[in-house]
Amino acid sequence: MFKIRTMNTISPLGTKILEKHGCEVGQQVEAPEALLIRSADLHNTEFWPELLCIGRAGAGVNNIPIEDCAEKGIVVFNAPGANADATKEMIIFDMLLASRDMLGAIEWVKSISDRGDEVPALVEKGKSSFSGPELCGKSLGVIGLGAIGSLVANLALEFGTTVRGFDPYISIESAWRLSRNVIHVDYVDELYRTCDYISLNVPYNEGTHHLIDAAALAAMRPGVRIMNESRAEVVDDDAMIAALESGHVGKYVTDFPNAKLIGVKNCITLPHLGACTPESEEKCAIMAAQEIYDYLENGNIKNSVNLPNASLDRLGECRLCVIHRNVPNKINSILELISARNINIEHMINKPRGEYAYTIIDLAKRVNGEITGEIRKDPDVLRVRVI
Repeated sequence: MFKIRTMNTISPLGTKILEKHGCEVGQQVEAPEALLIRSADLHNTEFWPELLCIGRAGAGVNNIPIEDCAEKGIVVFNAPGANADATKEMIIFDMLLASRDMLGAIEWVKSISDRGDEVPALVEKGKSSFSGPELCGKSLGVIGLGAIGSLVANLALEFGTTVRGFDPYISIESAWRLSRNVIHVDYVDELYRTCDYISLNVPYNEGTHHLIDAAALAAMRPGVRIMNESRAEVVDDDAMIAALESGHVGKYVTDFPNAKLIGVKNCITLPHLGACTPESEEKCAIMAAQEIYDYLENGNIKNSVNLPNASLDRLGECRLCVIHRNVPNKINSILELISARNINIEHMINKPRGEYAYTIIDLAKRVNGEITGEIRKDPDVLRVRVI
């Protein structure tokens, strides 16, 4: 059966799914068809010919060379939404940290632990130094209304906040999940202008690099409180530090600390805790394992970050799977090779994604290496499999 190498500690709930299907799973597996990882950095990895896919037991894929994998016909999966509940809860906690100086209060109480009978009186006298605004009656802006952002928006309503959301690429699934009481804004500047709190919930890519820069910060309300459970690079650190020092940003809570931010006044840095719960790790591992096995066994692609998603129920004697460039007449050339050998097509699907495409064809009889060999000769074909 299939060989899968794990490169981090993966929840047994995920690896057992693969083992139940007869897969060989472990950190020492040689020449595997799949990798199941969490944070392992693959940017300097030389991929072997047998590798068909990589499953990331989490949402972010910055540790994987996405484009290089696509060019080699290696499908990269992630686990979107599997950590949504954990991150949603973390963002609400971030909002509370940004509102009341709970961290300072805890440290201050520790500092008076040796004052004996004076402690109650000192507490009553000193507590006002750590007070802060309630969430009720304030306005939250959620940038990115995907699996996490939509949950944050809905939950924040329960605190009595007015919630505005911005996401020009919102999916139908997320739109259905979103409460009708969330105000959808068409321009992010409207969110900046009207919100007391802003939650960043976007993936990191070229389009979101330094999404929050000096101009964005200047457009926000004075004293705005910002929570970043997205990615470090979504925020321009230098611009944020300047806004914190001037007081224009009241608090910045980030799950992505670095040397610049640590110790900056009114910047709360957390050690990437957003999805760090046992439940989240289990859900991510299960989802990634299921994606890997479905692709290896059936050729179905779901939740890929670099190649088209395409799923098809099995029909016929065998399945031909082709990853190729999204260029004209490519499907026709494949079908001509099949029809020339008088093989009936039972079922097929083709899905494009940017410059790449994926075609699944179920055939009435099993094909030999002659057809796949001919398909592989095409320079626009990146991977051919017969299942």
